[in-house]
Amino acid sequence: QSFSSPPTGFDPRKFRGTAILLLFTPLALILWIAGARDVWRFAASCVAIIPLAGLMGKATERLAERLGPGIGGLLNATFGNAAELILALFAMFRGLDDVVKASITGSIIGNVLLVLGASLCAGGMKYRIQRFNKVAAGMGGTLLVLAAVGMLIPAIFHNLVDAKAVGLEVKLSVAVSFVLIGMYALSLLFSLKTHRELYQTTIEDDLRTKPSSEDEPAGVWSMRRAATVLAIATALVALMSEILVGAVERTSQTLGLTSIFVGVIVVAVVGNAAEHSSAVAMALKNKADLSVSIAMGSALQIALFVAPMLVFASWLRPKAMDLVFRPLEVVSVILAVIIARMVAEDGESNWLEGAMLLGIYAMLALAFYYLPA
Repeated sequence: QSFSSPPTGFDPRKFRGTAILLLFTPLALILWIAGARDVWRFAASCVAIIPLAGLMGKATERLAERLGPGIGGLLNATFGNAAELILALFAMFRGLDDVVKASITGSIIGNVLLVLGASLCAGGMKYRIQRFNKVAAGMGGTLLVLAAVGMLIPAIFHNLVDAKAVGLEVKLSVAVSFVLIGMYALSLLFSLKTHRELYQTTIEDDLRTKPSSEDEPAGVWSMRRAATVLAIATALVALMSEILVGAVERTSQTLGLTSIFVGVIVVAVVGNAAEHSSAVAMALKNKADLSVSIAMGSALQIALFVAPMLVFASWLRPKAMDLVFRPLEVVSVILAVIIARMVAEDGESNWLEGAMLLGIYAMLALAFYYLPA
């Protein structure tokens, strides 16, 4: 449950906002077919992915509710960051490994600094002190430290061995990926099965906020509808990802940005927009448990599941991808997870802690902006 997004009812007002953003999907297609400038295609596809990722998350939540806590929790954990995984796969098979690694870094620091910081700041402005399950949050923070070590070891190895030993770097990256994804599976077993009671606060909050069958609005999704929406949204995300990735290099050159900055900041923010809005919304409802769970759970999925899966998938192309990140990327992730672990220690938060997280994210964003190509 610690990795699941909060169950929400069908809200017509939110749906209208999603429908407006969905108009960017046909717009991006038109610009792509018409051969418009890369900047416009990049911008339109970025905006289009935001509501599509939200629909994927909503459809996954509905299926999870229908399938029960065990299978549902696993489904939410597996597909929680499907949009980011699809986007990264398209970039990887175009040979944009730097953008892929940067998006992984950006998703991790974006969730634990930007998403969590905005949530704590927004919730703290409305409520003086917010409390959450410090055991669950602490476990998530410890797992994030493990993920940071997984990024640090290949980087250290890269600087210790001969640069020509690229084969060894790839082999090490694959071995580390097996360890990371194995720990991800164990963390699911821990939170969903063997120590589920440690996350009981979050589960009880979900049950209290979930409407009963008599109170559910007529627009609630059936399993067939949820599965259909998930399939269509996934296909459209794949198409938008193809358009976005195809325009990212020239867009970066046109705007004077490096591919690293685009990957760490722009692509990561687009991919995590759905989690960002959900986490802030939960914080404003004084549901800090769910807000912290969304932010840290999404970062864990990226670090322990998405990154290893990308390494495994890269073996389908001539040259496999490694997990050797730039020093600034490694330092950024280490700083982010340490700060997140410190915030999770006492089980309480206020608006100043959120502002500090946002301040750290802003400084790291500036560092990536000024980082030479």
